[in-house]
Order: sequence, then structure tokens, then C-alpha cells
Amino acid sequence: MLFCGLKLTHDGSVALIEDNKLIFSYEVEKFNNNKRYSEIPDLDFVEEVLNLHGYTSADVDRFVIDGWAGLKESKVDTRSHGQELSLTVAPYREVSLSADALQAYSGSGLAIGGRTYNYTSYMHSTTHIASTYCASPYAVTKEPSYALVYDGGMYPRFYYFDPANGKLENLGPLFMYIGNIYSLFSLHFEPFLRGGQGPRVDDLSVAGKVMAYIAKGQVRPELLEQFELTYARHFSPSMEFNWTFSQEIKRYVDEHHIPHADAMASFHQYLEQLLVTSLEASVTKHGRKTRNFCFIGGCSLNIKWNSAIRESGLFDDVFVSPFTNDTGSAIGAACCEMIHQTGHPHLNWSVYSGPMVIQNEPAEGWESRACTVAQLAELLHTTDDPVVVLHDRAELGPRALGNRSILAAAVQPDMKDRLNAIKQREDYRPVSPICMEEHAPAIFSPGTRDPYMLFDHMLRDEWVERIPAIRHLDGTARLQTVSREDNPLIYDLLDAYENLSGIPVLCNTSANLLGSGFFPDVRSATEWNGTRYVWCNETLYEKQ
Repeated sequence: MLFCGLKLTHDGSVALIEDNKLIFSYEVEKFNNNKRYSEIPDLDFVEEVLNLHGYTSADVDRFVIDGWAGLKESKVDTRSHGQELSLTVAPYREVSLSADALQAYSGSGLAIGGRTYNYTSYMHSTTHIASTYCASPYAVTKEPSYALVYDGGMYPRFYYFDPANGKLENLGPLFMYIGNIYSLFSLHFEPFLRGGQGPRVDDLSVAGKVMAYIAKGQVRPELLEQFELTYARHFSPSMEFNWTFSQEIKRYVDEHHIPHADAMASFHQYLEQLLVTSLEASVTKHGRKTRNFCFIGGCSLNIKWNSAIRESGLFDDVFVSPFTNDTGSAIGAACCEMIHQTGHPHLNWSVYSGPMVIQNEPAEGWESRACTVAQLAELLHTTDDPVVVLHDRAELGPRALGNRSILAAAVQPDMKDRLNAIKQREDYRPVSPICMEEHAPAIFSPGTRDPYMLFDHMLRDEWVERIPAIRHLDGTARLQTVSREDNPLIYDLLDAYENLSGIPVLCNTSANLLGSGFFPDVRSATEWNGTRYVWCNETLYEKQ
């Protein structure tokens, strides 16, 4: 069967599953240098991406749409062949603990390719769970797992899924801070201050910056206490609470002359502690039925929270998918219907299931020559110049994992500043290391397998002077490990570079225009003109 999942709101995407294999998941932002978080502009896009793989909309057995804001049902506005279209979809989440989290909602009027289709829709919280559980190792052996969904517009919602009986049990919220309070709180403090814009102003790009910036601050015990007191005095189940809470803390911070970086570092730590202690309490109350755990939603892009949960010892295994935020919602929608129709929860997938790179002509003033992977390694070693590397299909989710990356030697301390300047990023932003998996434990702590760059690692002391460019202000690194099975080309590149330099690590940051998705082609990477070199499919392009 062919299941086509659609995410029609921010982070718009189309995913196609055949039986239990992911054929593709195409995010709008990864086409034509579209802006990050772009919606599907027109349902013609669905037909176009299906055609890229030899399918048409008529081949699809079931279209499935991700749910959205609303408690009983929701309306999502889109366009089809230029015409306005409003579709009824599932709500954002359940209305009660006893509600069926796997409920399928039926709809009609989905106009694609000159035809109109019926469709199914599942709650947004449920598509999140399905996207990660079905991609997890637990699904392969049909093991049960706990699942925590913590997304921007919801409280941290805790579940237990047992594929043996197909039941998704809602264990309730862990606590009553919605996910986007992390960024909304930070918008009250420098350098993220957005004064006077009200309680519902958010910025999807802020959370990742805050996670980096808190390395400049110190955790203050008096603030941890103040957070508790302010919550007790002012909590209400509304978005206005985010504003009230943040304003009260801002007032306290200013009155006591506390550095703003300390306020954000303390709030980060406060939420981290709440996550761990609340998880422990909920698992104990539930009677601990498994030691597997999936962390899902935009908040699980926070590598420090992920690591804190993993290091807590509450679970034997913690799985976070590379498309854990809304970039995976189309996949999750299709997975919900896959489970419903087939009973099978396991998705056969690759993180490299995005659009194929387009090797078109470079911009004027660029010349090309043949360049093997070994020669690329030599270039990185001898020139210390960053290189845009474009290869095969794009990564799923927000992290560049070698196929749409800027790679560079990590041996010079100023490389981080150079890369941040090239990308027009703030100077406190870290640059990630990409490392051969078998060498990672000797260089990083814990240095465990981390192919999707989703956990925190400490750089070991003996490597601080050898690869200073990838060390964050707090001594940590957002490591990506690579095995030959993960990405043969990048593994061979690291292997060749290690043979030359003795270092199995390179800098890795995403290759994209500021505020846009990954470069889709050679032309746009060379027009950008941010680096001297662009490499694609064993061809090196050099700016003259």
C-alpha cells in the first residue's frame, strides 16, 4: 500500500511510504532555497514530488494529513492549483486522558492533480509519536516504549505504547510549562529581547540559539527558587501565562542586577531538572512497564535535555529521531495510517531520504575539475579552507549530516569564527564535529554512537588543543558519529583525512543561505559565494 503523509502548516512536507518503507520525505524548505519552516504553497507541490519518483496522486492508496490547532477538529487553509482550499483535519491533541489517541478522523475534498480525494487525519501529538516510535529500534522487535511529546504548543505529554495490543496510553502531562516557553522566556532578555510584543509572539529560530548562548551564563540557585514561587503565584492554563511568568522573572532579574545570560541558563537548568524528576515520578506511578524511551517534538532538539534524560539512568535506551520536530509530521501521519491498515509499527527508513542534489552549472566565475574523495581530504588538510559538500539525497530534519554540509579542518582555533562569519551567525554559536564512530570514545565523553547529532558530549582534555574549533564555550560538542554503514562517502572522507592528519574529525555545519533550507544545487551554492570551494559528486568547483 502507498501512504502519503502531508504536513500543511509550518515545516510543510510530503512523505511517501510504500508498505513499510519510506520512499521520500520532502520538506518545502529544501527546495529552491525556500525559507525555513515554509508551508506547502500549493497542493500542486504534492503531485510534483510524487512525479519525481515515478508516482502520481492516483497511485496513492491513502492520503493522511497531520492534525492542527483545535480541540475537536481543526481547519487548515491551503491552495490547490491556485484556488483557496480549506480542509478539516484532526485536532492538536486529545481532550482527556481517556480519549483515543490513535483515533482516525475522516475528511474529503483534498484536490491534487485535477482529482479530489478522501483522506484520513490524526492528531498532531499522535503523528509525533508515530514518527519517532516507528523509526526506533523498538519497533523492529515490537517492544513497548514510553514516549514523551514536548512540542512548542503543548505541555510535555507522557505516553506508553505497546504494539502487542496496539494501545497508546496517555499518562498525562509531566508539568504545565508549554514547549515554546523556552524561547518566549528568552525573548525578554538580551540578546533576544523583543520588548512589548505580547504573549503570543514566538520565533522558531530562537530556541537553538538560546541553547548555545546559555554557555555564557551561570545557574543561580535563587532563580531556581524564584521560578517555583512565580509559577505557584501566577499559573493559568493559557498562553498569557508565558508572558506573565517571563515578565515577573524579568522584573526580579532587573531588581537584583542578575546578568541576562544567568537568567536563561538558570531557566534551562530548571526545566531540565523538571523533566528528569517528573519522568521519574510518572514512570514510578505507572509501575515501570519498559525501559525504552522515545523523546519527541521540538523540545527534543535540545541536546542537553536529551543527555540529561539519558544520563539519569531512568531508561536503558533513549531514542530521538533526526526528524523529531514538525519536519517529521508528514512521516508520522503516514505511519499512523500504516499502523492502522497493516498492524505493523516498523518503518524502514534512511535519514538521507530528502531531495536529490542537482548538479547544474555553477555561477559565473567558477571553474570545475575532477576531485576524488581522497583529493578532497587532501584539500581540507592542506588549505584549511572550508568546502561546501553536496552529495546524493538531502538529510531529513534540521541537522546537516554530511550531504548538505560545509566541512572544514578543526585544527585552527579561528575556524569556528570563520564559519560563523561565513554564515552570518552570532559568535557564540558552536560548530559541530563529525567523527568516525570507532574513534569517538577516545576523543569525546561519552563518545557513544550519535549519528543524528542529538546528544551532548564533552571534548576530552587531551584533544582540546588538537581540535579547538569544535569545542563550545562550556567544553561540550554536538557530535555526529559516522560509520561506513551510515554514510560511506563521508566515512571515506574522514578516513582519508585521518590518514593525512592523524585526526578523524572535521567541522560540520549546514550549507544554506541565512534563514533558508539546505542548498538544493551547485548553482545556488556557488552564487552564494560564501566559500572558495564547492564539491559535488567528485567534481570540485573553485571560485576564480
